[in-house]
Amino acid sequence: MKLNTLAASAAAVTFVALAAAADTNTNKTLAIEALGATLGAGNPAAVDQYFAPDYVQHNPDIADGAEPLKGMIGHLAASGAFKADVFRVIADGDLVAFHSRYEGFGPTPMIAFDVFRIEDGKIAEHWDNLIPEAAPNPSGHTQTDGATELTDLDKTAANKALVEEFVTKALITHEHIEFTDYINPTNYVQHNPMVADGLQGFGAFMGEMAAKGITMTYNEVHQVIGEGNFVLTLSDGAIGDQAQAFYDLFRVEDGLIVEHWDVIAPMPATDAPHNKAGKF
Repeated sequence: MKLNTLAASAAAVTFVALAAAADTNTNKTLAIEALGATLGAGNPAAVDQYFAPDYVQHNPDIADGAEPLKGMIGHLAASGAFKADVFRVIADGDLVAFHSRYEGFGPTPMIAFDVFRIEDGKIAEHWDNLIPEAAPNPSGHTQTDGATELTDLDKTAANKALVEEFVTKALITHEHIEFTDYINPTNYVQHNPMVADGLQGFGAFMGEMAAKGITMTYNEVHQVIGEGNFVLTLSDGAIGDQAQAFYDLFRVEDGLIVEHWDVIAPMPATDAPHNKAGKF
């Protein structure tokens, strides 16, 4: 697997098998450069070049604005433990989404989706969802391996519509649908740590949940971000009585979903230290 190291110092950001790093999309290029110049270089001073002074932060543990971001970058650089492996980057209008693995935020590596909004040439807003790294799932897949190549750029709108319709009908309104109208019945790769490949794997997992009296519900899709064959949805819902944020990344091929990654994390408490902007 080819590694393209963007920057290295006390911290590091590495792009793993990422063809998108050479993409000509201006916003994607800006976001990649920003991540490398700030987190990757462990350089808080570079924040002013890439981030708006009134940067809006949806992570409930970090306050709005550029100054708290500088403090976090400085702390991570001083620790010498921070490392980020970025596996996928997709850009859709003014939004750029990263799928990454982080070390240095705690004792366990974290799997994350980060979404940045670009405005007037600077990053103006950020959303994220993180969960501790888990062991490979029953089919042997990790939370980050799998396809990375962006294809079918001319099908972006159709792929976004397919995914949004699937999430809405299957997970929100619980309509009776033919799953094979949305998911490839013979080629469906699953990266959720608890679910095996294929529609049978998904059905078995849902059956186990039902047997334990645990429900999984989605309430609303807040964002649909797509580029070519990759579509990321940001939704809120619940598992049992625990409110959750669902970030789901789908890969679409020939009009059907063939691969899925996710990060499912508890919604922050309404009295979290910095929850002014809300999770979504």
